[in-house]
Amino acid sequence: MSGHDQLVLCLCELTRLLWKLLLPLVFLCVLLVAVVVLLVVGVRLWLQTNRNTRRGRDGRPTVAFFHPYCNAGGGGERVLWCAIRALQNRYADINFVVYTGDQDVTGQQILDGARRRFNIVLPRPVQFVFLQHRLLVEPSLFPHFTLLGQSVGSIFLGWEALTEFVPDLYIDTMGYAFTLPLFRFLGGCSVGSYVHYPTISTDMLSVVRERNPRFNNDDYISNNLFLSAFKVVYYCLFALLYGAAGSCSDLVMVNSSWTLDHILALWRAPNRTSIVYPPCDVSAFLDIPLHEDGDRKCHSIVSIGQFRPEKDHRLQIKAFRKLMEKRGEGPGGREALRLVLIGGCRNQEDRDRVLMLRGLCQELGVADRVEFKLNIPFEELKRELGEATIGLHTMWNEHFGIGVVECMAAGKVILAHKSGGPKLDIVVPFEGGQTGFLASDEDSYAEAMNRILTLPPANRLEIRRNGRQSVGRFSDQEFEACFLAAMEPLMGTLER
Repeated sequence: MSGHDQLVLCLCELTRLLWKLLLPLVFLCVLLVAVVVLLVVGVRLWLQTNRNTRRGRDGRPTVAFFHPYCNAGGGGERVLWCAIRALQNRYADINFVVYTGDQDVTGQQILDGARRRFNIVLPRPVQFVFLQHRLLVEPSLFPHFTLLGQSVGSIFLGWEALTEFVPDLYIDTMGYAFTLPLFRFLGGCSVGSYVHYPTISTDMLSVVRERNPRFNNDDYISNNLFLSAFKVVYYCLFALLYGAAGSCSDLVMVNSSWTLDHILALWRAPNRTSIVYPPCDVSAFLDIPLHEDGDRKCHSIVSIGQFRPEKDHRLQIKAFRKLMEKRGEGPGGREALRLVLIGGCRNQEDRDRVLMLRGLCQELGVADRVEFKLNIPFEELKRELGEATIGLHTMWNEHFGIGVVECMAAGKVILAHKSGGPKLDIVVPFEGGQTGFLASDEDSYAEAMNRILTLPPANRLEIRRNGRQSVGRFSDQEFEACFLAAMEPLMGTLER
């Protein structure tokens, strides 16, 4: 037998073997698919039975908000409480639930915190479902592949929430998009989302492609061509999964033009997506006097924002040091300047970050001119803003910037990052007049602060007036009107 004949014989035998194995493999695949389908159907029926039992007991539908950090003091929490207040005022025959992971407080303490920090009081109580496994979405648990780890963790946390309480309408207000298909397909719920910041964006991909070091792109990655290429592939695959999860939402609300552009590119649901600017308590700051400050001997620069890495408080401290170098030691110099960092700490990681920032102040020799004020009451926040000259913001591609709006409402000259929401939506000309300043790095921030401080008091006053008048479109009342209009189609599907 020739070599060619032997090869043909071997190929025939191999084909027969594969054919014999094919039918069992097909049968096994069909069996596995059937088991998965039956399991999903069984779980869905079980969850719907739980919901029907609860509906029979309560006699009314329930809207649930997924906000594992609802006791934090940031802008996202202000959106949550204003949203619930608006819905409670409009719909008296609906119950409201908040899924939270804040195990160290009671429901009443959470509501007291909302009143103290945001001056928000709900018309009637809400039910809290306390989740045991919030650790699964903590970034510290995933030092590498953080986006993927937190997203997978959110699925498990969402499963815990769903099994604890099955709502009629589910709203994610913290950006955990991977919980949306869970509640829609397993829970049988209508689902909506309010997106503050896309988990991944084309800007993040650009940073990695261009190998620029950022808080989410460490130096050892940006300096390595192979690791950068691998991270680009990882980000692209994750973006596909994120887009598929987000597209499950029946209703999508975003907080700014910047977020809208990215969500439309990723989730591809233009007919279900609209901008609802977040509520900013502008009215509470309008009674701060607005007058020339030429006789002010000490100028304070105030920053408002949670102590998260992306807020870039390091840039604020470094720019402040450069400003003091520019101003020198004479009148109006170092002793006449004060930097006040105001913000909330969500967890131990944030508290550790504050300690590192304090250490940076010591290292740069500005510790005596920098103050940290953590989780302060609303009245103290208002007092600090009343005494300030400049409102400072340094987050690159901030999705919106509630702190920026609050500073402008308080009549401060705002200096914000030249990107994201502040650039596109907030620090924009108002009736032809300037409303603030934008910067992008240490030198431009220091230069802008120095320019603001050297402006004639009358010119500063004009910018402050323009800024205050321009923020009326971000008031609580505007948010409630736009939020209720966006929610009306989903609320109309609830069976009373």
